[in-house]
Amino acid sequence: MKRLLAFASMLLCLSGCTEIEYASHLAKGPKGTISDRQKYLEKEGNFKVGKPYTVLGQSYTPRETYEYVETGIASWYGPGFHGSKTASGERYDQREMTAAHRTLQMPSLVRVTNLGNGKSVIVRVNDRGPFSKGRVMDVSELAARNLGMIGPGTAKVKIELMPAESKAIAAAARNGVKTNGVEIVMNQTGRLPDSYNQYMADAPYQVASNTSVAPPVYAATAEGPVPGHLNQGNFYPDPVVTQQPITSNNIYIQAGAFGSADNANRLAMRLSSYANAKVEPVNYSGRTLYKVKLGPLGSVQNADSVLNRVLAGGQSDAIIVVQ
Repeated sequence: MKRLLAFASMLLCLSGCTEIEYASHLAKGPKGTISDRQKYLEKEGNFKVGKPYTVLGQSYTPRETYEYVETGIASWYGPGFHGSKTASGERYDQREMTAAHRTLQMPSLVRVTNLGNGKSVIVRVNDRGPFSKGRVMDVSELAARNLGMIGPGTAKVKIELMPAESKAIAAAARNGVKTNGVEIVMNQTGRLPDSYNQYMADAPYQVASNTSVAPPVYAATAEGPVPGHLNQGNFYPDPVVTQQPITSNNIYIQAGAFGSADNANRLAMRLSSYANAKVEPVNYSGRTLYKVKLGPLGSVQNADSVLNRVLAGGQSDAIIVVQ
């Protein structure tokens, strides 16, 4: 962790660095290249949650969960990280459908929907990040291309954990089974490879010690050959992108949540010079909370600007949400 924070401090002192080059990717190891053979030899099954950690003054507590839905702004890794070691121990491969999340267990399967164009894909979480305050997920280059966010660099997204499938690959990884590539099969067929059926039980962690699972085979499915391409002698399936209905959605800053309506109203009044501020009562576990929200905001850039002002004003828990 000391190395991580020292690295963060060094990067923050450099002038002219882009966001992609520092805050969004502090958890990634040094840049480098790695042979395909070595890369695949390193892909052993490994389940990891991790201990609480702090980056750039913000603390995060990873936890194993199978109920998770989130909206916000996603970014993508950007060039230069191919071959870098991820927090799960794998090597980042820009040609795979993977993602980084700050707290979800690794591996887990998540459906990511671009709320701007309706494109939706399944990614496998195998890394930590992003650590820019206004971002909820980093996706690989291939995932970004399929979501239509390479050009803009960001997208309004909805993140939905897939519970049964995530339990299954967690059980497989706990047993040393490689889970790399299952997300490609999920995108192609809508279900896990048949070799993972034994892990889809209600008690996902009780797996016989003498069983073994072969890595996913991509050459064909019951519906026919899997479309794909060869790269340096390796077969890479082409993910199938689904199209979701495009609904009206806007960007807001959620500045805080209070048990007291008076406290929420006071904060809303104080922040009203930044953007339109409102207090929204919500029911949470049988009690009423009062959320202070600013917006709607017209663009990601505008949201970033307002978020930075709110953070500078002392609201350290402020986040960007999409509704």
